[in-house]
Amino acid sequence: MHDHAHSHSHDHGHDHHAHGHSHGHSHSHAPADFGKAFLIGIILNTLFILAEVVYGLAAHSLSLLADAGHNLSDVLGLFMAWGATALAKQPPSARYTYGLRGASIMAALGNAVFLLVAIGGIGWEAILRLMHPQPAEGVTVMIVAGIGIVVNGVTAFLFMSGAKGDLNIRGAFLHMLSDAVVSLGVVIAGGVILFTGWQWLDPLVSLIIGAVILWGTWGLLRDSVNLSLHAVPPGIELKKIRALVAARPGVSEIHDLHVWGMSTTETALSAHIVMPGGHPGDDFLHDLAHDLEHLGVQHVTVQIEIADAGKPCHPCPETNV
Repeated sequence: MHDHAHSHSHDHGHDHHAHGHSHGHSHSHAPADFGKAFLIGIILNTLFILAEVVYGLAAHSLSLLADAGHNLSDVLGLFMAWGATALAKQPPSARYTYGLRGASIMAALGNAVFLLVAIGGIGWEAILRLMHPQPAEGVTVMIVAGIGIVVNGVTAFLFMSGAKGDLNIRGAFLHMLSDAVVSLGVVIAGGVILFTGWQWLDPLVSLIIGAVILWGTWGLLRDSVNLSLHAVPPGIELKKIRALVAARPGVSEIHDLHVWGMSTTETALSAHIVMPGGHPGDDFLHDLAHDLEHLGVQHVTVQIEIADAGKPCHPCPETNV
């Protein structure tokens, strides 16, 4: 009889865990769906780097070798984003009670920083070449850059579908798209230089491209920094959440409301709800969690308080949202 009760409680706990896992996972497709995209992107870019090194040495092209170094940072960026999606699927442990979901935020931030470093490198090289013009290597560089458009364009396309809903995937997408744009600039500048001899055009185009990438990267940097600081994730409206909870029957006040990103795809909430009529029961909590899910929150923790609204609980500063 004792064994039966034990196994029953174990099964119940297991079912609950499975429900919780699938509940969260349904909002986090990116870790499962983009493994193939990362693999294809890494293989294509690695082959492209090898080609750049071979042709760069053969044509004595410093710009091709420099671009190979830049593309190596892309592969590292892809590995980092891929590793984060794998870590995000790890189950919670005694030390990491949330699992390693936060790795996706770190990877998005890392990719943003990688892009900023690349922009700095492009800008520095362009300014030096404006001051001391060098003859462009011509047709070889254009052909290799043309291959770069295809490689980076294809890789960016593989991540396009997830770029809107997952900041980590958006980091990979922007990284690849920016490289495709850089390669396009090299081809266009190279073509014009062949016809006109305007050597200054190449560094000027590089500076313009750098500015465009900076403009595109700023949102990624801002959002990843905000998520790192536990800000309310983009697309989540705190006013709507507060109104939803406050409108529940029996609720006299809501305070100590916190909403933060557990990963680049999952959002958590904690709040203290004052209900003078007493604890409303589990159905109230389940229904509230279900409705909050429609507002983009997957993990809800609520503390019910019976105290008068005039007596805030001790740990909660009265200035709290």
